[in-house]
Amino acid sequence: MTPAISVTGLGRRYRNHEALAGVTFEIGTPCIAGLVGRNGAGKTTLLRILGGQEFATSGQVRVLGAEPLENDAVLRRIVLVREDQTYPDLKVRHAIAAASLMYPNWDADLAATLVDAYELPPSRPIKKLSRGMRTALGITIGLAARAEVTLFDEPYAGLDAVARTLFYDQLLADYTAHPRCILLSTHLVDEAAELLDRIVVVDHGRLVLDAATDDLRGTATTVTGPARDVERFIAGRTTLSTRTLGTNTRAVMVGRLDSRDRELAGHLRLRLEGLTLQQLAVHAAERHDPSALTAAEAS
Repeated sequence: MTPAISVTGLGRRYRNHEALAGVTFEIGTPCIAGLVGRNGAGKTTLLRILGGQEFATSGQVRVLGAEPLENDAVLRRIVLVREDQTYPDLKVRHAIAAASLMYPNWDADLAATLVDAYELPPSRPIKKLSRGMRTALGITIGLAARAEVTLFDEPYAGLDAVARTLFYDQLLADYTAHPRCILLSTHLVDEAAELLDRIVVVDHGRLVLDAATDDLRGTATTVTGPARDVERFIAGRTTLSTRTLGTNTRAVMVGRLDSRDRELAGHLRLRLEGLTLQQLAVHAAERHDPSALTAAEAS
């Protein structure tokens, strides 16, 4: 089956900056994938290229089997909602009406439901909306488009926790009813973790981790306790970091734990905590070497 997104050796260079370098990955469909990285990592550039809004300097990009740039047949099957989304001088209802003409799978009922849920004023000019309301408008268009490839770039700007939860709930409900490929750029990895089938981490324009979230969960553990006992417990294991303060040591080790490991930890009175997806993403970015984490998938 043709992947929804296929990127091979992708590079994007500006005059004095290399935004992306040698990025290669595939995302099938249906899938909700998280695109993760610090500010300036290259996430927005990648999404703009996938959405046909920017050209690549090198490499190959295929969305739904074809090059998206200047390809209207493909672009009508893609929706990209950006944090800094700009709109013409329109009212809310006009923007929604225009979007309904652009996307063949548009769901007017869902759009109306989201307008009500986010309390968007249909007759208000978009330029007079608050930041949170502009974000809600982008979410409304992004979900109601029901595009086969849906790209969200930090879609929660200006939203409070309640509104973000509404977004996650609506996204999951609509994805369950209408499966498709959704790529969600986010800093709030743990908040969105239950949605994500896959995580793609970029740092300084390079891919540092690409893995199924189910494969990553439980692959790394923080071990805390007396230095000598922690050293005994982690002996022979791959560690991502070790920090000693006074007589206590805190180590992050790779590898799944079995009942004997937990029994030993209990005997040594060590505290064990599994790393969250966000913590794993941070370690991958810091190391620029995902081999330890990905190797642990098979263990």
